[in-house]
Amino acid sequence: MRGRPTSQWYGAPHKAYDAVKNNRTGSETMNGAEVIADILKREGTEFLSCYPRNPVIEPCAALDIRPILCRQERVGVGIADGFSRTKRGKKNGVFAAQAGPGIENAFPGVAQAFSENVPLLVVSGGMPLARQYSRPVFRAAEVFRPVTKWSALAHSVQELPDLLRRAYHAMRSGKAGPVLIEVPDEVFTAEYNGTVDYVPVPVQRTAPDPDAIKKAVEMLLAAKHPVLWAGQGVHYAEASAQLAALAEMLPAPVVATNPGKSAIPDSHPLALGSSTRSRSKPFADFLNRADLVVAIGSSLTITNFGPAVPPGKTIIHSSNDAADINKEYRADHAVVGDAALVIDALIAELARKRSGSGGNALAALKEDIAAGKKAWRDEWSKHLDSDETPINQYRVIRDMMRTLDRDNVIITHDSGSPREQLLPFWETTSAGSYMGWGKSTQLGYGLGITMGAKLAAPKKLCINVMGDAAIGMTGMDIETAARNRIGILTVVFNNGVMAAERDVLKLSTKKYGALTVSGNYTKVAEGLNVDATRVEKPADIVPALKDAVAVTETGAPFLLEFVVKEGYDFSRYA
Repeated sequence: MRGRPTSQWYGAPHKAYDAVKNNRTGSETMNGAEVIADILKREGTEFLSCYPRNPVIEPCAALDIRPILCRQERVGVGIADGFSRTKRGKKNGVFAAQAGPGIENAFPGVAQAFSENVPLLVVSGGMPLARQYSRPVFRAAEVFRPVTKWSALAHSVQELPDLLRRAYHAMRSGKAGPVLIEVPDEVFTAEYNGTVDYVPVPVQRTAPDPDAIKKAVEMLLAAKHPVLWAGQGVHYAEASAQLAALAEMLPAPVVATNPGKSAIPDSHPLALGSSTRSRSKPFADFLNRADLVVAIGSSLTITNFGPAVPPGKTIIHSSNDAADINKEYRADHAVVGDAALVIDALIAELARKRSGSGGNALAALKEDIAAGKKAWRDEWSKHLDSDETPINQYRVIRDMMRTLDRDNVIITHDSGSPREQLLPFWETTSAGSYMGWGKSTQLGYGLGITMGAKLAAPKKLCINVMGDAAIGMTGMDIETAARNRIGILTVVFNNGVMAAERDVLKLSTKKYGALTVSGNYTKVAEGLNVDATRVEKPADIVPALKDAVAVTETGAPFLLEFVVKEGYDFSRYA
């Protein structure tokens, strides 16, 4: 644990702590830290992901906002991230960090959240105002500006309510993203004059232009093979049911981006799943066949770990941010607005324009998709049904799908091979049950967001699937789950090597064994007060899963370590 900073950069000892001890919280006078805590409480904040020292932690605890102390700040941000995702941005995760080293360590977590447009609030300690421009003082609001939707430095205790109002408005309007407020110590400790005037900030949605909707429907009706492309904006708009209704009405298959996975359940007969670098064969086939791609709730950002629109396609691009339009792909038509409002308007206009149910076309499309899915799964059955040892990763995924109640699961991959193996083959059965990410691909990020998801949805079985390289980055924070009774299930694919890097480190590995990353993560987990099991035989997968779930139902985390093959078989179709 870091000790109390003694450098003059960090200011005097935090008076906020003494204020709480003297029971000043809730009295007529409050200091800056107490003002922030009061506003967080009004905004419905349930817990504060944090690492000492930040003066807002104690006032939050005084108001029954539970502190969740992480082991590493990057994971702390991830906890706030997973909470915001699961709450669809209607409530926002909050992370508080110490000035200097604490907020410096948080940078990768915020950068990951920024790349995925996740609305979370970071409250950072700050250096004294008089030293803000003295090198090498770390100026968080300035340094984090490229990886936040909005950031600000508090200069006065009196402006805190306005700054927090702007922060919450930024998180709850337009394209989401993390926001940051840097609070110097003298602002935390200063006395606030007057009564705090603050009302929780509502979510703001934008409705589409009616003329744009009419043209979009004309293009849809003229298309022979339209495909609906679902981004994570469908999740935040909670528009799964509407999207499925639109798909059936057209009819049209639905593909999803990496973060858009489970926009409609993968089990829906019109769903083709989602894509990272790997995807199902029907995903590729139907997208290639399409003459019109209708992207809804998607930025259409080009990324190595998501689908690309094939050349020559006519594109209707719908996003809640006009800056997305024509950013990467030329849009033949654009509809700017909230995904739910856009889909509702499309359905209404389609109903007005077209008569008849189109039942025959819908039935034929469902049969075509079902046949494509079956052929693809049959092709991969040698992996899914494998009895080989070391264990085939796809056998683990198959047994997880057969054993677990997927209607009650929230699951995420981690970076690297687990992403490529899990995302195409994990068939979701309920909307919003998969947390996809990958515009930035930080190893280990899945652990924090899974804890955040569990805090947001405590009755769900929340699972992160990670490799041995990923657990090496953030694995100490499974102790955070144990200490705070966050009953997640961590699945580790241990193949003893950084398999994804084989093709780029051939000489380094041959001469020096550079890619070997061996370890027994069951022993590591047990040393961190987490129950764990190491599985080496396929026959033991299902019993181990059942035992693990039983432990999580008591409120405790569990780690399942599978000793697996290196694994270079990925479902990649152009």
